[in-house]
Amino acid sequence: MSRTGAYIAAMTTPPLELGRRTLFVSGAAALVGALAGSTVRRVAAPPRLAATSQSPAAPARAISNPDGSLDPMLLRRALAALDEHAGTIRHRDRIAIVDFSAPSSEARFHFLDVASGRVSRQLVAHGSGSDPGHTGFLQRFSNLSGSNASSEGAFLTGDYYVGKHGRSQRLAGLDATNNNAMERAIVIHGAWYANEDMIGAHGKLGRSQGCLAVGEQCLDDTFAHLGVGRLIYAARA
Repeated sequence: MSRTGAYIAAMTTPPLELGRRTLFVSGAAALVGALAGSTVRRVAAPPRLAATSQSPAAPARAISNPDGSLDPMLLRRALAALDEHAGTIRHRDRIAIVDFSAPSSEARFHFLDVASGRVSRQLVAHGSGSDPGHTGFLQRFSNLSGSNASSEGAFLTGDYYVGKHGRSQRLAGLDATNNNAMERAIVIHGAWYANEDMIGAHGKLGRSQGCLAVGEQCLDDTFAHLGVGRLIYAARA
């Protein structure tokens, strides 16, 4: 089993009793430290909205999208990915979709509450390897180590930790197009170059090394919506 597979298995195997839960948390922490290649300090998850585990995905037509910002076909693909990976994704009440068809100057990180159908969104940066000319538009995806590019596909949200980018959240890639995410250390973190004032100054965000970098002031809201064991679907419409 690959390290990513072992990590996903650890995250998605429900503990049966208190003793086993303690072992699970300790084991996951050890595994995360090994995957990081350096010592990181685990932090508790921030306060989250009440979760409804294994809630059914809402049909695409039920999602509230008043400004038309979320492409209907991309939404359908994301919901199909939620069904495809149902055995791995522990919580189905909320998902997130990154529409990399939009420029970095637009709020393209969509947060969906599948129970109510409501959508909120915010800015998110893409990788420098996906936009070598720094145009503000993603040009290509890559799953290769050292590419500094964004990857497409379904991601499983993992645990929180403090690393070189400060508070961060691990992501495990579930598809052949992003299954090196753990090895590449593709995570969610806050960054100055993803703050909203970059739009006014430069007309676009800065670029990450492939991570989903969000504005520093948005990090708490991002973590609160996602939590551990949920789907992020990143693609172009």
